[in-house]
Amino acid sequence: MVVLAASIISKSGKALVSRQFVEMSQIRIEGLLAAFPKLVGTGKQHTYVETENVRYVYQPIEALYLLLVTNKQSNILEDLETLRLLSKLVPEYSPSLDEEGVCSAAFELIFSFDEVISLGHKESVTVTQVKQYCEMESHEEKLHKLVLQSKINETKDVMKRKASEIDKSKIEKNRGDKGGFMSISGSGSISSSFSEMSLSSGGGGGFGSGSGFGLGTDVESFSGKSKGRPPASATAPPKGLGMQLGKAQKTNQFLESLKAEGEVILEDVKPSVGLAKAPILPTDPVTLTIEEKISVTLKRDGGLSNFDVQGTLSLQILNQEDGFIQVQIENVEHPGLSFKTHPNINKELFNHEHILGLKDPNRPFPTGQTSDASGAGLMKWRIQGMNEDSVPLTINCWPSVSGNETFVNIEYEASEMFDLQNVVISVPLPALRDPPSVRQVDGEWRYDPRNSLLEWSILLIDNSNRNGSMEFVVPPADSSAFFPINIRFTASNTFSDVKVTNVLPLRGGAPPKFAQRIQLVTENYQVI
Repeated sequence: MVVLAASIISKSGKALVSRQFVEMSQIRIEGLLAAFPKLVGTGKQHTYVETENVRYVYQPIEALYLLLVTNKQSNILEDLETLRLLSKLVPEYSPSLDEEGVCSAAFELIFSFDEVISLGHKESVTVTQVKQYCEMESHEEKLHKLVLQSKINETKDVMKRKASEIDKSKIEKNRGDKGGFMSISGSGSISSSFSEMSLSSGGGGGFGSGSGFGLGTDVESFSGKSKGRPPASATAPPKGLGMQLGKAQKTNQFLESLKAEGEVILEDVKPSVGLAKAPILPTDPVTLTIEEKISVTLKRDGGLSNFDVQGTLSLQILNQEDGFIQVQIENVEHPGLSFKTHPNINKELFNHEHILGLKDPNRPFPTGQTSDASGAGLMKWRIQGMNEDSVPLTINCWPSVSGNETFVNIEYEASEMFDLQNVVISVPLPALRDPPSVRQVDGEWRYDPRNSLLEWSILLIDNSNRNGSMEFVVPPADSSAFFPINIRFTASNTFSDVKVTNVLPLRGGAPPKFAQRIQLVTENYQVI
């Protein structure tokens, strides 16, 4: 019996964890694992598949496969026993039986596989023994960690000392620029310099009033004639730049390499002098925020699995004297639209006149900042019974294999009800060595290698581009590897078309100025 490798892969053939027990190249093991999903038949009860060279012994674990790759001379009964033992170990170390859980416990799984299989042969161990072996502490590891921590602490101390020395040198330099004598040595050079200075600053003796020690503008002659050094203006760095340690270029190169790999780098931006760091506060006395969140689940072959619309109306008031108000709203009639007001709102007034006011008219609405950035919630609503014709954006994805390549064509179709902004369509990809080859795209695209995603971005979808498409090419892959597709966007109008028409004062006088913000956002929008 010789086990070549023990692996955990996805249904599309993506390797999550793989441990080889014989010498094998990376290209060969990747090829073996990628070929396995194509060999597994649907509706069959077999637990192994044979090819000309190897045998696959496998067991499904929810959406994954636990897989043993062995040679054909291996004892199938012992392979099955090894597979059963590994299937008991996977739930012990993986927090969840999905891709994220397995990847987070990859090293623990590999260590447990090593305890079960040695040089391709099964060890006589149990689950309890494997857990005990993996949990054993190492004195050498503890010693290594202590040495490493001491080096880190020593480096921090050196950094603090260097920072203190730099600060002191800056202070001394600033004092010297203001006319002090911190770095001047030798009485002879001082006296000769004094004799060469101009004494025209007034007040006999050359120490004029109001200019430090009376050096005035003749400091340049002093610095220029001492020991033949060049003037300070020729060697001093420009003011405002501070000290340059010479490592900025290396740091920039490192950031550029991360950006090339698809990482999003948030660069530090130093705030300008005089700019407040506090968040921007609303300037209108009364601000009303109307927000609808939609959750849509579309089927890849057409049809609608889920469509839910939920909205909220929030109120934010700056001053307490503006809190004695009522809010008049309007909306379009929709058969599935139902409202739910806050317990303190007068429901009878709302049902008859569509006015939001407190039950106690002598009590103002809450003022100032709340835990919710949009303000205090007044009303919620929900729309049920939506059909596929009301979906703002539909996605059609067509993967097709041709030779050694998979051509993926994706197109979108937007409804005329909304102008969509900041649209991002995230398409999952199989594990790739190189970025996908994008042949055509309406908009912009970005490849995220760490999360294996292709993001298609359209800044605005309006009447000029209700339809769009993208085509890219990747190595051969199963069509399920490109799902689920997640979509994000915003819009400036809503399904319910709830709007604030007026703000009514309860204590007379002119109504306060108010602003309303209306937006539609996606909460969970995907194609499965």
